[in-house]
Amino acid sequence: MADSNNMLLASVVVVWEWLNEHGRWRPYGPAVSHQIEAAIRSSDPRGGSVVLGKVESRLSPYIIDLQSMHQFRQDTGTIRPVRRSFYDPSSAPGQGWQWEWENDAGTWTAYDMEVAIAIENAHSRQQPCLDLTPIGFCYLIDFQNMTQVNRQSQRCRRLQRRADMSYPLVSGALPIPKGGAVGGGLTGALLGACSCPQCMLVFSVKTNTGGAGIQTMGRRSLTMQRPKNFAPDSSKALSPSKSATLGRGQQQNSNHSVPSAGTACHAPLPQRSSLAGLSRPALQRIAMAQSRALIASGVPTVPVKNLNGSSPVHPALAGITGILMSAAALPVCLTRPPKLVLHPPPVSKSDVKPVAGFGHCCRKTTKKQARKGKTPEEVVKKYLQKVKSPPEEDCTICMEPLGGPSGYKGPGVGPVSRAESVGQLAQCGHQYHFQCLVAMYNNGNKDGSLQCPTCKTIYGVKTGNQPAGKMEYHVIPHSLPGHPDCKSIRVIYNIPPGLQGPEHPSPGKPFTARGFPRHCYLPDSERGRKVLRLLLVAWDRRLIFSVGTSSTTGESDTVIWNEVHHKTEFGSNLTGHGFPDPGHLDNVLEELRAQGITEEVDGEVK
Repeated sequence: MADSNNMLLASVVVVWEWLNEHGRWRPYGPAVSHQIEAAIRSSDPRGGSVVLGKVESRLSPYIIDLQSMHQFRQDTGTIRPVRRSFYDPSSAPGQGWQWEWENDAGTWTAYDMEVAIAIENAHSRQQPCLDLTPIGFCYLIDFQNMTQVNRQSQRCRRLQRRADMSYPLVSGALPIPKGGAVGGGLTGALLGACSCPQCMLVFSVKTNTGGAGIQTMGRRSLTMQRPKNFAPDSSKALSPSKSATLGRGQQQNSNHSVPSAGTACHAPLPQRSSLAGLSRPALQRIAMAQSRALIASGVPTVPVKNLNGSSPVHPALAGITGILMSAAALPVCLTRPPKLVLHPPPVSKSDVKPVAGFGHCCRKTTKKQARKGKTPEEVVKKYLQKVKSPPEEDCTICMEPLGGPSGYKGPGVGPVSRAESVGQLAQCGHQYHFQCLVAMYNNGNKDGSLQCPTCKTIYGVKTGNQPAGKMEYHVIPHSLPGHPDCKSIRVIYNIPPGLQGPEHPSPGKPFTARGFPRHCYLPDSERGRKVLRLLLVAWDRRLIFSVGTSSTTGESDTVIWNEVHHKTEFGSNLTGHGFPDPGHLDNVLEELRAQGITEEVDGEVK
């Protein structure tokens, strides 16, 4: 048995991370992690939130609420979970090494932290290459050429190893595990030693089952050192407010003073016996409760509510209110949002029913069929009326006077007579140079339709460049928040990756299709079924998705949403893409109208 007076010194590197829409934890930079740790150690009773723009200007819209452990974007109201992860001090974040890959914009994107650690470990062992398949990524890292190769598409990207400041290091005292073990016995040491949030969080993050200690791929056992002449009482433990945050190359003072756990923690720690049978999510919930004890309390706060979008107050307005209150030296507490619920409870096949009034449950699209017959000039002339005397105005396409020649000088547009040089769109009445309209048509989808660049009136039937795929829809026996009186319609979109066609940005080049199948939800009400009918029209016209550059990830040549919003969050509205949202159906109808899909074309659905 270990002597209760013998203590070990544990050091861990802290990395703060946020959860993106693909379910991956993305690391903040080391400067941001240092800032958040400093806020945790601050004695300021209003230190419950951290403004990230203070250390990185590009993160100026973001605030982290430490009480609810969420990141809040002030201008959009989007809320994402954050977490506090722990790694070995000898790993990449502890040594200040950043691994990054070059994206399509020519800038560098950091790898997920566990991937970066796996790459750094392989690099330090001087391996010629590293297969990332075992950790869920279909890539091969080639250290000789410093490239990342997609094993499926064989696409090659550059990668780099960059020196940066190390992530914050926190240290504290723990009792020696039974038998003097350091690796496998660390979990027991943490459980039996201390009720402070620091130790509890170390235990909860990435804990292996079966008592194997804190060891996962790319994340080695925590560094343990025996401090010289250090034998305090076993009831002593690390206080987060006194824990040392050490930079790269610094060492912990052997005369480190450790106050009692009672002065450090404000939340009780369950007995070790009660923790033994808990699942990993349950342990993480305990860790979350312990982390809240790090935030100073006891001073009345003014809560900024409605962050989950459940009231008429917009989340962004709530955030701005919090900023103004903070500037006025008023304490601010961001209300904790609801738990993220992306999917409904499991549904058996027998409970899945067809949507009332629909004689089908699936719709497929194929590759676009080329339209034959009419030239671009013929298409444009079909929607124009002649103008004998052009007004003294500028053409809003080329910004040249309508009375003069078109400012367009590119290919694909032939000469026209003066009598046909200006035309008026028949329905809306806006006037343009004929050659400008032909050039605009040639730069579009060339589907026989024309859209007024001023008022967006659509002439003909507008279609898009959505790749081939499948759309399924059915009723499930669960209600959406805000719609308790009806069941729900689940829409499933599935588009595989493929090659771009002539209507896409890069013909002949592969495109990716991330996150499919995508599950979306509507209330099974009369209005919800109406929206579904019009979405089917949009699907047939290839307007739901497009191929382009993702505004979220920056990836180009990938399938993206095409300006018709869908709800992908079933049981909450944490991301802004869920329920309740009283105006959602009206907004979708308006977005469909902008694509030329209205109730009058409802008859297209068969």
